[in-house]
Amino acid sequence: MTNLRTRFAAPQRFLHWFMAACIISMLFIGIGMISTIAPKYLTLIQIHKLLGIVILVLALIRLTLRAYYGAPALPADLPMPIRLAAELSQYIFYALMIGMPLIGWAMLSATSHPVILFGSVDLPPILPLNASLYSLLRRAHHFLAFAFFGLILMHVAALLFHKLVRKDGIFEAMAPSFTTKPTNEPKETSDCSMNTQ
Repeated sequence: MTNLRTRFAAPQRFLHWFMAACIISMLFIGIGMISTIAPKYLTLIQIHKLLGIVILVLALIRLTLRAYYGAPALPADLPMPIRLAAELSQYIFYALMIGMPLIGWAMLSATSHPVILFGSVDLPPILPLNASLYSLLRRAHHFLAFAFFGLILMHVAALLFHKLVRKDGIFEAMAPSFTTKPTNEPKETSDCSMNTQ
C-alpha cells in the first residue's frame, strides 16, 4: 500500500532504528568472535546467536508492517539510476536480514550445535549433521557478513547524500520524530514507493 504520506509509520521507524542497532551490534560481535580466543568467546557467540534470531523475527514483522502500511513515495525528480539503486538495496537488505540468521541457524544445525534462546529452550535443527555442508555455510556466512557491512556503509552514505546534498526528504521519511519538523507543504512525489529504508 503506497500513499501520499511523507514519512514511514511510527512502528516502521521504530523497527528500523532498533534493528539497525541490533544488526550493527551483531556484526561487531561477529568480528570480536573471530579475533579472540579468550573465555568471553562463548559469551559473544551466545549473544550473536540470540541477536540473529531476534533480527530474523523482527525482519519478518517488518515485512508485514511494510505490506500493511506501505511506504511514502519517492521524490518525482529522483534520477532513475538512484531510484533503481534504492529499490535493489531494499531487496538486498531484506534478503540479508532474513538469510543471514537462517544460514547461521543451518550452519549450527549441520554440526549439532544448539541455538539456545534462553535457559534450556533451544531451537530445533533445520539441517542434518553434515561436516561438508557446515563448511560451505560457514564460508557463506563469513563473506555475507562483510557484504552486509559494506551495504550498511553505502546505505549511510546514500542517506547523507539525500540529507545534505539533495535535501529531498528521503532521510526524514525514516528519521526519528525528534529529528524532523512538521511541514505543511510536502514535496511533490512520484507514484514509486520509497525503498531506501
